[in-house]
Amino acid sequence: MDKLRNIEVFICVVESGNFSNAAEKLGISAVMVGKHIQQLEKHLNARLLQRTTRKQSLTDAGDVFYENGKRVLEQMKATENAMESLQSVPTGLLRVSAPVSLGSSVIAPMLARYLNLYPQVKVELVLSNARVDLIGENFDLAIRIGEIGDDRLVARPLKPYEMVICASPEYLQRNGTPESPEDLKTHPCLIHSVWNQSEGWQLANAERTTSAWPVNSRYVSNDGHALRAAALESAGLLLQPKVLLAEDILRGRLIPVLESFIPTPRAVHVVYLPDFRPRAKLNSLINYMTENDFY
Repeated sequence: MDKLRNIEVFICVVESGNFSNAAEKLGISAVMVGKHIQQLEKHLNARLLQRTTRKQSLTDAGDVFYENGKRVLEQMKATENAMESLQSVPTGLLRVSAPVSLGSSVIAPMLARYLNLYPQVKVELVLSNARVDLIGENFDLAIRIGEIGDDRLVARPLKPYEMVICASPEYLQRNGTPESPEDLKTHPCLIHSVWNQSEGWQLANAERTTSAWPVNSRYVSNDGHALRAAALESAGLLLQPKVLLAEDILRGRLIPVLESFIPTPRAVHVVYLPDFRPRAKLNSLINYMTENDFY
């Protein structure tokens, strides 16, 4: 028999006064009540109740076990309530992994807004362009740009990254403005080492035909902020997500070029481990990210 059930029956017998009253409260027979008590006494190797035809009383061992057993049941109930709360009310720590540029520019402020809605949740945001191991590094979810890279993960699509080619006004004044993708070979280009295609930049023309155009990769970095800084110093042409350059373009610090040719958007997903149990904190963040246009 279940040990916790045995304890529950024993507590009920003590508080009800006899087996019959306990049986009625618990919805079982008095014989079954007796079996639970016998099983418990056998497990403890101690007599808990003294019974006569007129009354029952606790032994010294029974008195000690009654007080401790009540605390066990109360703690178990508190634990069950806590588990139910985790399944219904977003509570606890969420560890999130995101690429550096997207994470600092977009994910960080989005998470701040999310926390305003869920005061019982805490977030740890870790920025890295490396693909983290969600299990080994104990992450709840990660933001992936491009290939997901792990078929064990559940992936929910977010808004794709729209890309733009641009350069500083000083660079264009000094080197001229490219008129066609073929001109990319004659301009120094700022290349992201993690996701730039080796065959060149993928651009679609007015007929929506996509081609890869070779580029002159003079400056390479694994960080979008470093490439943006280089573009602002007139080091070359930059292909980056529009959202990361929107302020620079608005203020004229960077100028879009080759606007008749559309760079291939980059897929963005939120990925997490499958789990058949409801997880309120994780589900609340995933739903917030998929239901809100935050970039």
